[in-house]
Amino acid sequence: MAKLCYKTLSVSKTDIQKEWYIVDATDQILGRLASNIAIILRGKNKAYFTPHVDCGDNVIVINAEKIRLTGKKWTNKLYVRHTGYPSGQRFSTPEELLAKNPSKIIEKAIKGMLPKNRLGNMIFKNLYVYSGSDHPHQAQKPKKLDLN
Repeated sequence: MAKLCYKTLSVSKTDIQKEWYIVDATDQILGRLASNIAIILRGKNKAYFTPHVDCGDNVIVINAEKIRLTGKKWTNKLYVRHTGYPSGQRFSTPEELLAKNPSKIIEKAIKGMLPKNRLGNMIFKNLYVYSGSDHPHQAQKPKKLDLN
């Protein structure tokens, strides 16, 4: 009787080839963009995905200030943070965050979709978000990634 035997591939950190991708956030919906980028950062789009290894690619996001939110999320959505002092809970809307630092909106959305552990922190370091179309990573020759 013929038997099928497949080996489960478990890659190590040395076996991984990381690519560089560039994503234009102009007129992209925030949640859909963030979930696609989180999949690429985590490496779930690759055949050799291993859950306990950082096997994802590096992603550069440009034009972060041109992101779109649907409905009334610009005014009704709240981001909560705490200063660490008593009664130090602070709230801000995406409008306020866009005025201060446009890249924080995309970073917060993607960080929330990554694992909440040391591996998630390492994966998050492979994300580079810039407001505007200029970025300092031309030497890595990033490939343009169209998520539509």
